[in-house]
Amino acid sequence: MQDWIRHQQTIEKMLERMRFQGTPPNLYDPMNYLLGIGGKRLRPVLTLLACEAMGGEVNKAVLPAIGLEVFHNFTLMHDDIMDQAPLRRGHPTVHIKWNTPTAILSGDLMLVKAYELLMHSEGLERIKVLELFNQTATEVCEGQQLDMDYSEQAGINVEDYLYMIERKTAVLLGCSLKTGAILAKADDHDADLLYDYGIHMGMGFQLMDDILDVFGDEEAVGKQPGGDIVEDKKTWLLLKAMELADKNQSRELERWIGNPDARPAEKVQAVKKVFEELQIDRQARDLAETYFKRADHLLEAVAVEKEKKKNLKEFAAFLKSRVS
Repeated sequence: MQDWIRHQQTIEKMLERMRFQGTPPNLYDPMNYLLGIGGKRLRPVLTLLACEAMGGEVNKAVLPAIGLEVFHNFTLMHDDIMDQAPLRRGHPTVHIKWNTPTAILSGDLMLVKAYELLMHSEGLERIKVLELFNQTATEVCEGQQLDMDYSEQAGINVEDYLYMIERKTAVLLGCSLKTGAILAKADDHDADLLYDYGIHMGMGFQLMDDILDVFGDEEAVGKQPGGDIVEDKKTWLLLKAMELADKNQSRELERWIGNPDARPAEKVQAVKKVFEELQIDRQARDLAETYFKRADHLLEAVAVEKEKKKNLKEFAAFLKSRVS
């Protein structure tokens, strides 16, 4: 069994045993519901893999790692409210299954519980972990606000988008890896290298997700392609197409983007055709690969034996295979 699978199972078993309880129950039930409907557990697995790679005691990193997973799910609960999303991983979202006020309060409590779990870090490492988490949580909130702002703003470009996804998505991967390194009492330089490694991997994964939303196979992706186009999301693909489009292509994009009367299937087909004409798919894949290659170089620079970094590389390869 690959070690990352073993770590994933450790996280799942701990989450099953650790059900949140309190009064009133309808404040705690949504937390357990959201954590119980699945997920790759990417962030806590990265924490455990980084701790292991840097020679730390993995069992001492489990609770802080779960804290990062609880925080991630807190962001999902509130994001679903902001996006008015009806489903999360094929299940009703918390604000639909309960109500919006309960979802807000339950999400708030998840953030508190995340801090409680991160407090299980020991000694001076606890301060470093909490400082890093505070920085990361701030940046994730900034990223989410930018994402909402961009939907209403004109003149957003690809650089703006990359800045936004770094904060909304990538910094938490960097935080997860650096937390594992801190708990292993790794050298600060190596911990920073792992943080930057996570940032670059996160950027590559988000770009690949954007590509798959448009060009992915419905059966493989698990949803109907083109959701971002239907919702007029300003992804890298759309912003790059708007940048490169000629007059006719610009007119075609303007005809469909922001048109509330457009039929979804026709809209997806028309916008996708412009993407294909401009080879946006290839350009996005090239950029994602640039991030992945830079991440590989950063991991190579971490001052431990190659064998100790093997599990991180295998996990990254698995994730890349799921988004390619």
